[in-house]
Amino acid sequence: MKRLQNKVALVTSASKGIGLACALRLAEEGARVCMGVRRMEDTQKICDEYKERGFDMMPVFFEAMQEDSYASMVDDVITKTGRLDILVNNFGVGRPSEDLDLIRSSEKAFFDLLHLNLGSVYRISKLAVPHMIRNHQGSIVNISSIGGSIPDVTRIGYGVSKAAVNNITQQIALQYARENIRCNAVLPGLTATDAALNSMPDSFVESFLSHVPLNRMGKPEDMANAALFFASEESSYITGHILEVAGGYGLGTPQYADMVGRSK
Repeated sequence: MKRLQNKVALVTSASKGIGLACALRLAEEGARVCMGVRRMEDTQKICDEYKERGFDMMPVFFEAMQEDSYASMVDDVITKTGRLDILVNNFGVGRPSEDLDLIRSSEKAFFDLLHLNLGSVYRISKLAVPHMIRNHQGSIVNISSIGGSIPDVTRIGYGVSKAAVNNITQQIALQYARENIRCNAVLPGLTATDAALNSMPDSFVESFLSHVPLNRMGKPEDMANAALFFASEESSYITGHILEVAGGYGLGTPQYADMVGRSK
């Protein structure tokens, strides 16, 4: 029997990158996956493509900038499936051109990032948890970032917003454990999504990887495998965990890159 047989999952921003990888991995393990997306027709094509492989997937409308779509998305999932067992809060956004250090960063960008990255997790989880309480079980997986654990010289708003996602993960875990609802976070490191590859010069990637002991970028499937673990009964005794999936980034001393990373 597949690990998520008879489970219903909702994955936000699921049409590409880590979100799509999560949706496919959960569906592969038997879950009925609702994909929270803006582009409904394009996502339906993805669902139709994978239907031949036995994947049960469907799009539901989600637009992070339209807060009323949060409730309509969750309502749509319940109307179409009757339950919600797994929530993967994958949506997240960055503003690298405006989100710099404390002095140079745009104040509006800083608070926009908090509003979107933390606010989406807060609002969608708040809508989903009552349905999980009714079933006396559920698993929430928040896709955070290694940037929420390790400070940087730039992107202060993004880092603070992801640190807040890590904290709300543990808040939810503690508050609803007695309802058999678990909440954990996956913290991707540098990941080879199209968005990342198209926005980062080779020199930056090379420099970053000199600090990654496993010496490669992560793949969306690496993050999806971690999300599957938290969604499944294999992690039934784990909640409030903040899991870095970053190839060992930040593990070494500050001299690591000079002694090992760049020497390769």
